[in-house]
Amino acid sequence: MKYLHTMVRVTDLDASLRFYRDALGLVEVRRNEYPQGRYTLVFLAAPGDESAQVELTFNWDPEAYAGGRNFGHLAYAVDDIYAACARLREHGVTINRPPRDGRMAFVRSPDQISIELLQRGAALAPAEPWVSMPNTGSW
Repeated sequence: MKYLHTMVRVTDLDASLRFYRDALGLVEVRRNEYPQGRYTLVFLAAPGDESAQVELTFNWDPEAYAGGRNFGHLAYAVDDIYAACARLREHGVTINRPPRDGRMAFVRSPDQISIELLQRGAALAPAEPWVSMPNTGSW
């Protein structure tokens, strides 16, 4: 058995790509358009690691999706958690659980999917502005 991907439904494909690709730093692996079914699938992965992917499913006809938090979360290891959080903030993403411990942070996608960021290897030394930053919302 081999893990392939996690699928999340998104309501605005452009906003989701700005989050997952531009802010979070994932790369688009492939995109499939299905006009007969009226949906688009976009597969993204961490740079250099296509073995674990997230599949964004965009239904062309609007639907309301409840949950987000009950989904759980996607988790990514990052080389520098402070740099990753700074890049996300530059893209207007709220850091819901700042990396006060130099190890872990949480953000949310435009569809309220919780994303956990974990420092690869040992935790970084605590640093500002992260140490003093409070939690925002739920994560």
